[in-house]
Amino acid sequence: MTQMRAYVGLAVIGLAALGALPAHAYIAYTSNERDNTVSVVDLEKGKTIKTVPTGQRPRGILVTPDGKKLLVCDGDDDEIQIFDTTTFKVLRTISTPDPELFALRPAGNPLYVSNENDALVTVFDVNTGDRLASLQTGVEPEGMAVSPDGQTVVNTSETTNMAHFIDFSTEKMIASTPVDARPRNARFKHDGSEVWVSSELGGTVSVIDPKSHSVTHKISFQIQGLRGDEVQPEDIRFTKDDKIAFVALGPANRVAVVDAQTYKVKQYILVGERVWHLGFTPDYKQLLTANGLSNDITIIDVEDQKAIKSIQVGRLPWGVVVNPTSGP
Repeated sequence: MTQMRAYVGLAVIGLAALGALPAHAYIAYTSNERDNTVSVVDLEKGKTIKTVPTGQRPRGILVTPDGKKLLVCDGDDDEIQIFDTTTFKVLRTISTPDPELFALRPAGNPLYVSNENDALVTVFDVNTGDRLASLQTGVEPEGMAVSPDGQTVVNTSETTNMAHFIDFSTEKMIASTPVDARPRNARFKHDGSEVWVSSELGGTVSVIDPKSHSVTHKISFQIQGLRGDEVQPEDIRFTKDDKIAFVALGPANRVAVVDAQTYKVKQYILVGERVWHLGFTPDYKQLLTANGLSNDITIIDVEDQKAIKSIQVGRLPWGVVVNPTSGP
């Protein structure tokens, strides 16, 4: 389905003096893989207000539940940087081989990291930086997800083509579920009833029962005018009520809107080029997309399911996240 592209070009603001951020605005962060920076974006003003230098090849990015710490995976430096979200000074650096994606337990600790080149999931205490565990997983681990109750961790391995289930209490792998080629991300519904896994080369999303570890549904995507290999599912996000899922489709430059109860694709929203990762504002009214090749983020109105604005960030934005404590 063809959507009109709602785009407003906005100029990038360069490196700014680091200071306190306004409490009234939603603040988003993007990891810019080519620039080795994080863009700090004021969503109310619709512009980048700060550019923060990082290590080499920043990819995974998240904010702690209290909004005080920003975590960034610097893959080529084999480290995770932890920034203060007020001053943007580095509070701590955690050494870990080739980190790509990570996930926090809902309480904010510990941190689970996929180490792509070493086929490992490493576990760290965010407050101290201490390594708590190292778990062998499949080849080229990527996606990380933690269940809402914090008891189950899921890691996807791109070459093994599996979703691996890890028990939190025993720190042992309890199941491995085959999915389609090159799984990239995993995401639990808020009620914990399902975990969805995107397969980039398979062109599908697998819906998995986290109790039986079996695939119960498989979602595919067809877009008129595009070849199948151009439709590559990447990130997944659920609305707060778990009724709608949004799926980033990579070089298809679209986000699929999926009925998360019937598993039917409702429509496709045209966004920027090579849409990679997604992030909601804390009120779930807006969804942000990181568009790697157009060097911007697109803001989607969730209720209307339409793209309403684009904001320039750094080069090759990979991840996007919104500070959970910012806002009106």
